[in-house]
Amino acid sequence: INAEYMGFFPSPTADRMPQGDYIELWRKRHGFRFDHFERLRKKEAREPHRAAEYAQKVRGLRAKLYNAKRYAEKAQMKKTLKMHQEHNANHAVEKAPEVALPTYLLDRENMSHAKILSNTIKQKRKEKAGKWQVPLPKVRGIAEDEMFRVIKTGKRKRKQWKRMITKVTFAGQNFTRKPPKYERFIRPMGLRFTKAHITHPELKTTFHLDILGVKKNPQGAFYTGMGVITKGCVIEVNVSDLGLVTPNGKVVWSKYAQVTNNPELDGCINGVLLV
Repeated sequence: INAEYMGFFPSPTADRMPQGDYIELWRKRHGFRFDHFERLRKKEAREPHRAAEYAQKVRGLRAKLYNAKRYAEKAQMKKTLKMHQEHNANHAVEKAPEVALPTYLLDRENMSHAKILSNTIKQKRKEKAGKWQVPLPKVRGIAEDEMFRVIKTGKRKRKQWKRMITKVTFAGQNFTRKPPKYERFIRPMGLRFTKAHITHPELKTTFHLDILGVKKNPQGAFYTGMGVITKGCVIEVNVSDLGLVTPNGKVVWSKYAQVTNNPELDGCINGVLLV
């Protein structure tokens, strides 16, 4: 048995092995190679081609992992670009008219273009991500037993695959029920709501508005899809009657609001508009 190979005796070459940051030390003393930065630039330029070639060649689980990694990188890159992107926006400029304007032209303003970050895009990005500054940031979790009631069916009442939702739900005007025989989740008519009492936080006024849909239920995506409305749920309401307009002068048709009460206990939906 080679005792030196097994590690019983130190190798004579052990002291001569490089220890520590020898490359950095060499560069501090002698500097870089003459073509170091050019080689580095060419290597970086070859990287997209190498990545594309590998993506076409890789198969199976490695391909899945690699594509997921590349997708995350591209998404982050797009977010960064969008964040720094500047959009043209108009703002009014006071300019003395050279000649007297007629009465019907006095309201018109001369517009000039300035580059600013678009607030509309920021708002859309927040809405897409499902993140808002809400009055109730945390809510109590609801157990499945509390949310559903088991309905026994069949001649002997032995089948227990149907569930009745015990919370308030929203179903749109075009909602069509499945045939009762095949309907698994039952939404009772008495707990279907189409209107909500929404308070505007700045105007300190409450309005009776139509519900357009359930945007996000904090209990989970399944309840959002089912249209279940619980405390802390973000709903979309019709605000066309309030006369709200955007900075560009367009009418705002819908906005999001958060439910602040327990609708199944109070018999109505109360919420605060997310301005």
